[in-house]
Amino acid sequence: MPRNLPLKALRAFECTARHLSIRDAAEELHVTPAAVSQQIRALEETLGVPLFHRLGRGLALTSVGTNALPWLEDGFNSLREGMNQIQKQDDGETLNVWMAPSFASKWLIPQLTSFTDRYPDINLRISASVDWVDKQDTNAGFAEEQFKRLGIDIAIRFGNGHSTGCEVEKLMNVSVAPLCSPDLPNANGHELTTPEDLIHYTLLHDDSPYEGRPDWPGWLQANDAPLVDGHKGLRFNQGAMTLQAAAEGQGVALGLDKLAANDIANNRLIAPLPNSYPVESAYYVFTRRGENKVPAISLFRDWLISCAMSAHRS
Repeated sequence: MPRNLPLKALRAFECTARHLSIRDAAEELHVTPAAVSQQIRALEETLGVPLFHRLGRGLALTSVGTNALPWLEDGFNSLREGMNQIQKQDDGETLNVWMAPSFASKWLIPQLTSFTDRYPDINLRISASVDWVDKQDTNAGFAEEQFKRLGIDIAIRFGNGHSTGCEVEKLMNVSVAPLCSPDLPNANGHELTTPEDLIHYTLLHDDSPYEGRPDWPGWLQANDAPLVDGHKGLRFNQGAMTLQAAAEGQGVALGLDKLAANDIANNRLIAPLPNSYPVESAYYVFTRRGENKVPAISLFRDWLISCAMSAHRS
C-alpha cells in the first residue's frame, strides 16, 4: 500500500467507474481520455490488482473495483463537503445554489440584483448544470447524496416535487405555448394564427433531459394539428438555446412561459397563438432536512417565492 494516497488516480478510477466510460470520465475531469487511462493503469500497477475488465465495447468493474467504488464515492463526497465548509468559513456567509442552466439564465439572473442589493452580506455561488436534472429520488439517501456531490445548500428543480430526503416547497406553476420572433410571420410570408399554420414553419425542439418536458408531438396532438410533423425541425439540448433560436427568427419554439417572460416583456418573443396549456410539472425549491431554517437559506428561499408571486400577479 502506498504511503501517500494517489488521489488523482483514485479520482480517475471513481469517475470512470461511475460512468463505465473513460471518455465520459475525461469530460467530467476536464482531461484527455489518455490521461484517465494512464492514471487507472498506474493505480492498478500500484495496487497489484485489476479494477476493470476491458471489454470490446466498454468497461466492467472487477469484484475488487465494485467493492471499492462505494467507499471512494463516499470519500470524495466527504472531501467536497469539507471544502464547502472551509469556503463557507473563509468567505463569510456563502450560499451555494443549484439549478438547470436554462432556469438560471432565463429566470434567475434577470432578477438577482434585487437579492444582492437587499442582502449584500450573503455571497451567492450559482451552479448551473444538468447533473441532477434527469435523476429521480429513488431512495431515502438519494437527495442527500446529490447535495453532497454537488456541494450545494439549496436546489431549484423542475418536476413533480417528489423527494424522500428533502424539504420541498413549490416555487411556481408553468404553462407552455409556441413562441417566436415578432418579425418571423412577416419574414416567413405565411400567417401564424392557428396550430395548422405551423406546417409552414421550422419547429424548434428543447431536448434537455428534465422530467415533464413538454414536446411538439404532444402539443400538436392536444391542439388538433395532425398535418404538422412534430418530429421535424432544429433540436437543442438546453431550453435557453431553444428560446434564443426563436428570438433570432430561426423558427417557433415550444417554451415555458416563466422562462420566456423576460424575452416577451422586451419584445424579443411573442406568443402568436392563443393555444397554451398548463404543464403538470412545476418548479420546486429543495433544501436538506433541518436546513430550511438556516438564515441564508431561508432568506433566499423566501425571496425566490416572492419573485415568483410578483411575476404571477403582473
